Amino acid sequence: MARSRCWLSALALLALAGLVMTPRLLVASNHDDGELDMKGRALHTTDFFVFCEQDQNPGAAAGDLVFIMNVNPRSLPRQEYNFSTNARYDIHVTRVMNNDATPTGKTDAMLRFEFGAPAKDGSQPIKVTAVRNGVTSASAMGAARTTPLAAAGAPIVTPVNLAGSTISVFAGLREDPFFFDVEQFFRVRAGALGMGPKVGFRTPGYDFTAGYNILSIAVRVPRAWLAGSTSATTYDAWTTVSVGGKQIARLARPAIGEGLLTTTAYQNALNSVGPDFEAAALAGHKPEAEVAGPIVAEAKHTLMAFGNDDARATALLLAFLPDVMRIDTSGPSGYAAALNAKGSPIRGRKITDDVIHVTLSVVTNGAVKTDNVTYAGPNGGGTGHKPLLSSFPYLAEPN
Repeated sequence: MARSRCWLSALALLALAGLVMTPRLLVASNHDDGELDMKGRALHTTDFFVFCEQDQNPGAAAGDLVFIMNVNPRSLPRQEYNFSTNARYDIHVTRVMNNDATPTGKTDAMLRFEFGAPAKDGSQPIKVTAVRNGVTSASAMGAARTTPLAAAGAPIVTPVNLAGSTISVFAGLREDPFFFDVEQFFRVRAGALGMGPKVGFRTPGYDFTAGYNILSIAVRVPRAWLAGSTSATTYDAWTTVSVGGKQIARLARPAIGEGLLTTTAYQNALNSVGPDFEAAALAGHKPEAEVAGPIVAEAKHTLMAFGNDDARATALLLAFLPDVMRIDTSGPSGYAAALNAKGSPIRGRKITDDVIHVTLSVVTNGAVKTDNVTYAGPNGGGTGHKPLLSSFPYLAEPN
């Protein structure tokens, strides 16, 4: 079953007008779209979290943000997995001076993670590169190391000094924190679209990711480093994975991009563009706007099948474009803990936030409020997720 975390992803750029698109065939980024020769599992993004650390851990020092980028879906228990040695795993950040402003997709700061070949114990050396205001600073390969499976219970956290600021880095296997009854969602969607019998969610729901692991990159960053010489307290963030200079995955807001799109080529095409592309399309620029029509038509068709009229479906699409994770650090972190004037979440996302509860309520106009799956469980089959760690990197130990 395919599943992405790009809420409506690049979809809403297409709410502009019925323009023609010839999609570029790439490989969609999600939890379970299979492994192909051109894109192995370690290149698949699965989740992205951004939160003020004190909102996750009141005992933590003030002033730090935590970014968590997860890849490598469906990693089996008790097996070692490695990050790609050919890939660049990037976290992009834009400073935002007005919570209601349309995201620009401009990268004011970026953190890049590159991995060397695994050692005998399974660990990999890490090179961390920071770019801020066009100035690059980098650590040597091996300045940090991943946590091998044998030591996963004691996560290796490495301080890395970049341009006078210290960030904390963790990379390694963790339990997949996402929770969602994916299989039943696709049955619900099929019924709404007239492609199968109408059904609801199961009680309790079955958690699709129960028992699986992921590879995680977690980084703790001083907000002062992100702000630089500005007074910014709000940031837009997103992640990308690139190989050979070619972007093959992008992820920001969570949830179910494939839930609205049934054409795989449309899902695949969205991974090669960034929020700057979407911003240009929203402004009506060519050639960006020319990729729009069929994707938005399909997404709107699904939204309307879920009970939204045309106006509300368009408003939903436009509220989530360009696709970034916005976090206003002046208030408590949490997905949909606050919205801006356009209806977009602006408080990032904590690890156990029930993003599917929020997403289903919005997408179905309140008709469906939950998939009956929780982080702790017990869910269908008695499953649940392990308790989070009490300190950075917070994600639970791998299965």
